[in-house]
Amino acid sequence: MADEPAIELPAPTAWPLILAFGVTLTAAGLVTTLAVSLVGLVSTVIATVGWFREVLPREATELVRVTAPAPPIATARRQVARVRLAPELQRAQLPLEIYPVSAGVKGGLAGSVAMAGLAMIYGLSSGTSVWYPINLLAAGFIPNAVHTTTTSELSAFHLRLLLIAIPIHLITSLLVGLLYGAMLPVMPRRPILLGGAIAPLFWSGLLYGILNIINPVLYQRIDWLWFVLSQVAFGLVAGVIVSRQERVRTWQTAPLAVRIGMEMPGLLSVDEQKGPP
Repeated sequence: MADEPAIELPAPTAWPLILAFGVTLTAAGLVTTLAVSLVGLVSTVIATVGWFREVLPREATELVRVTAPAPPIATARRQVARVRLAPELQRAQLPLEIYPVSAGVKGGLAGSVAMAGLAMIYGLSSGTSVWYPINLLAAGFIPNAVHTTTTSELSAFHLRLLLIAIPIHLITSLLVGLLYGAMLPVMPRRPILLGGAIAPLFWSGLLYGILNIINPVLYQRIDWLWFVLSQVAFGLVAGVIVSRQERVRTWQTAPLAVRIGMEMPGLLSVDEQKGPP
């Protein structure tokens, strides 16, 4: 150990930190109390004396042992060794192609038309009117929009409720359509199963479990059979429309330098440099 090379460096000290703390307290006392400035002044004097004693009359130093550099790693192999995993051990299952945002918009709009049509059929077949599900939708999001809970009042035409229900229906349908566009590539073999069965049933079950707490009046007035049918109709139409749109390639197979926007000539072929369409 004594023969190992070492270099002489200044010894570490805490006095600069204490000096900064004292100066800060001295300045803080100008806007607080005199006692804070006195404590800061004392700390400043002590730290100054202590710091000077570290360097005068002789600077405090310490010896730091020099570690020999690690030998370079070299190999005689001409190819990179890769770990062969079993087919069932996948690092990640990510789609190589996804749907554009426009596919989710088209699917959401088409699904909203299908769900609205089925809701109107329910209003006519239930003996109320086509305005009943529209008023019920507005009352579900804005309870104060309806001053009465009678069936005759909900079956009547209300321009205010119609203007409230239309944007709610469109915005919700667009958001779900965008969600379908992002989720359907995960199940490329059975997209309609996810869009037409799994997602609608999950959403309906979730609302059935919490709506009685959030809005008991709306919970009692919803015909849950027709509600599930309308959700399934939306999911089927939206799933079919989205799945028929042209997919675009993702960047996950490209090198990191290409994905972060660095120009790397020669790293990719001419077709790959063009990127996703």
